[in-house]
Amino acid sequence: MFKYRDEATAKRIVEGIKELNVNCKIMHICGTHQDTIVRFGLDQMLTDSGIQICQGPGCPVCVTTSREIAEVITLAKNGVTVTAFGDMMRVPTPIGSLFDAKAGGADVRIVYSVEDAVKMSRDIDNDMVFVGVGFETTSPSTCVPLNRDDVPENFSVYSCHRICPPIIRALLDMGENKIDGFIMPGHVAVVTGLDMFRPFSEKYKVPQVVAGFEPLDILMSCYMLAKQISEGRSEVENEYTRLVKEHGNKKARDLMDRTYEPVDRTWRGFPAIEKSALALKPAYADHDATKVHEDIISKTPQVEEEARGCRCGEVLRGLITSEQCPMFGKSCRPSNPSGPCMVSAEGSCNIAYRFSTKR
Repeated sequence: MFKYRDEATAKRIVEGIKELNVNCKIMHICGTHQDTIVRFGLDQMLTDSGIQICQGPGCPVCVTTSREIAEVITLAKNGVTVTAFGDMMRVPTPIGSLFDAKAGGADVRIVYSVEDAVKMSRDIDNDMVFVGVGFETTSPSTCVPLNRDDVPENFSVYSCHRICPPIIRALLDMGENKIDGFIMPGHVAVVTGLDMFRPFSEKYKVPQVVAGFEPLDILMSCYMLAKQISEGRSEVENEYTRLVKEHGNKKARDLMDRTYEPVDRTWRGFPAIEKSALALKPAYADHDATKVHEDIISKTPQVEEEARGCRCGEVLRGLITSEQCPMFGKSCRPSNPSGPCMVSAEGSCNIAYRFSTKR
């Protein structure tokens, strides 16, 4: 791993970027990329080389709406056992967080995988809901127990899963942010392969590079994008060749296609985006929390998406940096977050608070 953090190699790549003499804005849509960029000080290094880099809607917890979280909280407050990843527990909504519901007596449990939730459901008599969050990376794992014969009757999934292509299209169609190139998420591409990204280079003439997660992965992907821009090319290139293959993981995609159907869904900071989320197909209705517990979910109160003054939506669209939000590091901190971007370890605000020298 450490060969991907070699300082001498990093300096050579940066010099190569400077020699291309481009000034451009690059967006990535991955919280792990953001962590690497800020943790290792690559943002300033790239800025000095003519590349402005920003995070887009790449944090799954961050793009999950307050409405969705409020529905899960409502389930918990009405006697359903709720299981979720740790990052989801502290996301604030106008009716509190999942942790608040737990403190009030609801049965809310942290799990590290869907299999943890399935195992727990076998040991209780109560109905259990697993909150599925993530992009193409994690959505296949949620499918696995639903396609086994031994899935417990009391187990169901509340799907907050989303897919990448529609949000990329939305960013480009909205046109509020001039993006010269994209660093695409390597873990998503492990599943999808490269074909998913090609329409954007063909239609929008935007360069794309699929990248890994080490510092040299990020720098090399920026060099590859800068080279495309300097040569007037708009292609999909693969920097993460050690894991990403041309056609991805067909078995995982087939499992997703069998289990999910794409549906329209609002993302935090965005309007409703056509076919951008994954809902369970009707064949899985007996394990679809939105169907099994429809009567409870209908009791969810209307909620505002953002706390007053919170600018998570603009951060997720790459319009501002975390530090430009007036609440950052003041009323909004990891210990007292106003929005999900300060909660999740993949959130831009949380990463900036932990590693940035600008606060």
